[in-house]
Amino acid sequence: MDELENPYRPGAGTQPPALIGRDAYIDHFGTLMRRAVQGRPGKSVMPIGLRGVGKTVLLNRFAQIAETEGLSVAFIEAPETGDLRSLLARSLRKILLQFDGRKASAKVLKALRILKSFQLQLPDGSSVSLDFDALAGAGDSGVLSDDLTDLLTAAGEAAQERSTGILIAIDEVQYLTAEELSAAITAIHRTTQLNLPVVLVGAGLPQLPGLAGDAKSYAERLFEFPEIGSLNAEDARDALALPAAVEGVEYSAEAIELLLALTEGYPYFLQEWGYHLWNISNGPTIGIGDVQSAQQQVTSHLDKNFFLVRLDRLTPKEKEYLLAMAQLGKGPHRSGDIAAKLGVKVESVAPRRSGLISKGMIYSPAHGDTAFTVPLFDAFMMRTSI
Repeated sequence: MDELENPYRPGAGTQPPALIGRDAYIDHFGTLMRRAVQGRPGKSVMPIGLRGVGKTVLLNRFAQIAETEGLSVAFIEAPETGDLRSLLARSLRKILLQFDGRKASAKVLKALRILKSFQLQLPDGSSVSLDFDALAGAGDSGVLSDDLTDLLTAAGEAAQERSTGILIAIDEVQYLTAEELSAAITAIHRTTQLNLPVVLVGAGLPQLPGLAGDAKSYAERLFEFPEIGSLNAEDARDALALPAAVEGVEYSAEAIELLLALTEGYPYFLQEWGYHLWNISNGPTIGIGDVQSAQQQVTSHLDKNFFLVRLDRLTPKEKEYLLAMAQLGKGPHRSGDIAAKLGVKVESVAPRRSGLISKGMIYSPAHGDTAFTVPLFDAFMMRTSI
């Protein structure tokens, strides 16, 4: 079929043609935004889940909703290097200058001057360009939680004056340092107490609730952590069939059933399979023969472009640890069982396990348990180890 008409969109954070199975989260967030602008901010949300389940897609949708409701959005992807102060300074500069462009006011000027103070503490010594004097004694203590609270409070007051709000959306929240996560939670806690229209949303891997709880014990009272997983069978069918139907193409029942087994309902894999099947099929029906013909091609593509890029970041010893997990079968697995598979004591591989958690490759769903953060990674490890 014509590749130009291919409706599927595999990619990192790319919105699929049909955003299936997430309506409840989207509707809830719309209400949250409207309440925030009305001066009634409440619990915000931080979707969590494995790689490829659509967390970033959902976060992007939240940002779109916020903009539709008239809020200004600061969208940040947290780097593993820990640079939240710089990223926030640049994003808030743009928002506050837009406020200032509408109508100069004392509150906007105050927020800009605090931002000037805030950026004096950027870790790399850089600065954001602002033609304002720093406000001494606000945002300049060098203590990130205090400075960020000063900045977001002032920004929230400026937004409130304009009957609007600010959404700070952070992807890959688990990569924030403990200091950064604690500071973000502290600052949002204060703006919520003051009924200011500043909302923090994020998305991250399953370890995020534990990290947030370690950072601040009251995090669970500020955020909900909905778990975003694979799609159920009906939604997975729709994610494949609905975009094709718009173009006059259908799937056979047998093809759908095989695809559900191969993808286990994970949205990213559904998009990859749909994309490749469209390109190789003659249509107008995609049948089980098409799926079987494409299997080697799709598997090879996923191995090179989805799985291998993650494996290449690891040390040989870390790869050995993941292979031992894969050889034990589908997880989660007890840390002791993994160590036994490696023929070593649990204590000796604890640093290796911690390093893999920090790199976002594994997580602990329960004390002493270990599981992959990437769906179907066990099968990939077994393929590459043969």
